[in-house]
Amino acid sequence: MKRVCAVFVLLIIAAAPVLAQKKEQDRVANAGNVMKEILNIPDDIPQSVIDKADCIVVLPSVIKFAFGFGGSYGRGVMTCRGGEDFKGPWGAPTMMALEGGSFGLQIGGQATDFVLLLMSPRSARSILDSKVKLGADISAAAGPVGRNASAETDVTLRAEILSYSRSRGLFAGISLSGSTLRPDNGANKKLYGRNVSAHDIVFNNEVTAPEPAKILLSELNKKSPTNKSNG
Repeated sequence: MKRVCAVFVLLIIAAAPVLAQKKEQDRVANAGNVMKEILNIPDDIPQSVIDKADCIVVLPSVIKFAFGFGGSYGRGVMTCRGGEDFKGPWGAPTMMALEGGSFGLQIGGQATDFVLLLMSPRSARSILDSKVKLGADISAAAGPVGRNASAETDVTLRAEILSYSRSRGLFAGISLSGSTLRPDNGANKKLYGRNVSAHDIVFNNEVTAPEPAKILLSELNKKSPTNKSNG
């Protein structure tokens, strides 16, 4: 009996990394589906805005953990255009975590999808290297919505991060000021099977994009293949 139990424990231990990797792969695939659906909304992210983004963070199904106030927690992925100058195609995702901040999610466990556009090289590099507080360490604002909206408004010109939300079928810009965004390198290890930092994934091409990232990258490369920012 003891031998059977020991074998069972060993099987669980051996399976744990595979199950952990599958969980992160599902998260990447889910982020791709969210991005695809949002890019097909009639009044989605303006083309002029997404064309000037250096990186995009997709956080599916963020849920408020306090009733009516407090904070939220979500995990998702970040993908950047390739190269030090962010002028290449969208590349392998790095896992990210959003924490804190009470930003108007529905009470009662309603999940909300978030999309964050990083509009400056400084914002991208800061987030890849450490935890940043939105609205304090990096300027952030609700992003404009509508295909005819312009990226040249005062708000979009000043903000380093533009944020959007989708909940109960509604898509809109939303402010995430007060929350923090950080690399989830523990999740990167589970996804890629080894220790690899967010910085190395984006700037040093340490890994290739996993199969579950196919939808996310193909949709972004189709929607915005060229970085049209001046920064």
